[in-house]
Amino acid sequence: MAVFSVLDLAYVSEGSTPGEALRRSLDLARHAERLGYKRFWLAEHHNMIGIASAATAVAIGYVAGGTSTIRVGAGGIMLPNHSPLVIAEQFGTLESLYPGRIDLGLGRAPGTDQQTLRALRRDPMSAETFPRDVVELRTLLGPLQPGQTVQAVPGTDTRVPLWILGSSLYGAELAAILGLPYAFASHFAPAALHQAIALYREKFQPSDQLDKPYVMVGASVVASETDREAARLFTSMQQRFTGMIRNDRGLLPPPIDNIDDYWTPVEKAQVAHMTRCAFVGSRATIRDELAAFIAETGADEIIVTAAIYDHAARLRSYEILAEVARELA
Repeated sequence: MAVFSVLDLAYVSEGSTPGEALRRSLDLARHAERLGYKRFWLAEHHNMIGIASAATAVAIGYVAGGTSTIRVGAGGIMLPNHSPLVIAEQFGTLESLYPGRIDLGLGRAPGTDQQTLRALRRDPMSAETFPRDVVELRTLLGPLQPGQTVQAVPGTDTRVPLWILGSSLYGAELAAILGLPYAFASHFAPAALHQAIALYREKFQPSDQLDKPYVMVGASVVASETDREAARLFTSMQQRFTGMIRNDRGLLPPPIDNIDDYWTPVEKAQVAHMTRCAFVGSRATIRDELAAFIAETGADEIIVTAAIYDHAARLRSYEILAEVARELA
């Protein structure tokens, strides 16, 4: 049966600060560790006032330093924003400090808008070299090769596990060719989920890191004591997705009583499509829905995000999900 992990965006909620968001992330990671989740990932986003994990390696170090057993990593680092050497040094440092606990998920998208991409001093065409950059990064994290004059220190021979992240067939095929585990972003872009998984499994070639395909799929889970309360908590996420459609990526808002007063019918349909892999309800409700989702995808791992405004309610949601995971196992 699939194992469960946590994807956290260090959401900055209305009335709070980025510092408070990062401290809540650490508290959530400790909570997830106690509950038996396998890993805790943070994601790189820039120029978004509602997400505090832009300096992703720094945030990972903060969380890893405050936990002891759970794997901590990036879901992911947007490699076109960086040189492979710098990422090898950052994650080699993390692996040196927290051995055997660091993951490095890699994405091809910039994780921001074109104007911010220019502010990062990156070439807008840098995504075109993504496959080559992944190979370079893997080499820098591997054993020192004869004649190699540039190495990552720390980094060389740390063998930090790499993942390819994606929401299209491009990432699926690249992960398969390189023999890397593949994580699909179905928590916000589910359209190509089944096609991408099938392509990845069909074309997979074993590597030194992985001998058979390994699929992680993203899901949003909002669990509470009742279906009605979970649905109300979910309105924070629904408002956030609506804001993305409106090009208004603000702070995480509190839940509201009637979401239909907030969005238009067209926006409602768009959000419903984006959240097709969202599971909302009581323990019994999400258990049945998640069991069907796992059977449908054959996923080895489910990584779960929960954009819940109230921190205590978010902690409780992950508690309920951990109970469901044990039942499904």
